[in-house]
Amino acid sequence: MLVLALVLLGGAIAAGIWAVGSTVEEKAVVRASLRQLDGYEVNNVRDAELLKPVGERTVQPLQERLVEIGKRITPDGYSDKVRQKMTSAGIQSPDAVDRFIATRVVALAMIPVLLVLLFGVLGLSGMLGLAAAGFVVLVAVLGPDAILDRKIEDRQHQIQVKLPDVLDLLVISVEAGLGFEQALDRTVAAVPGALTDEFARMLGEVRAGASRAEAMRAMEARCDVPELRSFVLAILQADTFGVSIGRVLRAQADEMRIKRRQLAQEKAQKAPLKMLIPMVFCVFPALFVVVIGPAIINIRDAF
Repeated sequence: MLVLALVLLGGAIAAGIWAVGSTVEEKAVVRASLRQLDGYEVNNVRDAELLKPVGERTVQPLQERLVEIGKRITPDGYSDKVRQKMTSAGIQSPDAVDRFIATRVVALAMIPVLLVLLFGVLGLSGMLGLAAAGFVVLVAVLGPDAILDRKIEDRQHQIQVKLPDVLDLLVISVEAGLGFEQALDRTVAAVPGALTDEFARMLGEVRAGASRAEAMRAMEARCDVPELRSFVLAILQADTFGVSIGRVLRAQADEMRIKRRQLAQEKAQKAPLKMLIPMVFCVFPALFVVVIGPAIINIRDAF
């Protein structure tokens, strides 16, 4: 009888959930159909709000409140710095800065919860508890900025690596008879990536009315890559003094290829030093336990 009662109760709950879900789905379909009507107007404020997507009605007000709190606790000019970082990271969403500030507020609000979890639930104490608490606070405070800085570094590295290959294609296109903008357009269509995205944005600014010098300086400021800055300065000097673009591009391509090789050699020379830390603290202790452990056990048994 108990099993039968549980089955009936589960069936009733499932039927109720299905009925509510069906009603919500039908309302969602009706709202979606009404949104597609051009001349449809809603006089009731409640119905007008219900026609908006669920995310816009729930998530957006919460995000706006978190952004307002974040702007109060962050120093002046922090939003502008975050917006500049977002641009350098290639994030062009208009509400990316607001989402980032809201994420920082949520991370800071999670600090007391995590501390209660560490000390109250897990029961940590002493040096281990202090170390865990310090790690949690450090990750919550510096984590979002560190992730954003990492995205910027990855994008800058992609631009550094792709620049010599893109310049080679530009040299081939210019020497084949295309103009500089046409060669850039052909390169953007042939090679996807962060660098060509910046070139495409630069071409869009030129076509919108900006001069080539202004667009290229804006691109260099967004990317903040030394190799790209050298390329932009060389092109601007070639335009100023009337030097052949093809010759400048070929010289820049050779120079960028040498710099890319030097960058790879520099990273290869840093690898042994970076490997030393995990070897000392991770590999060597385990090796000592395996090699010296049996000898220590035998010496202890002998005495």
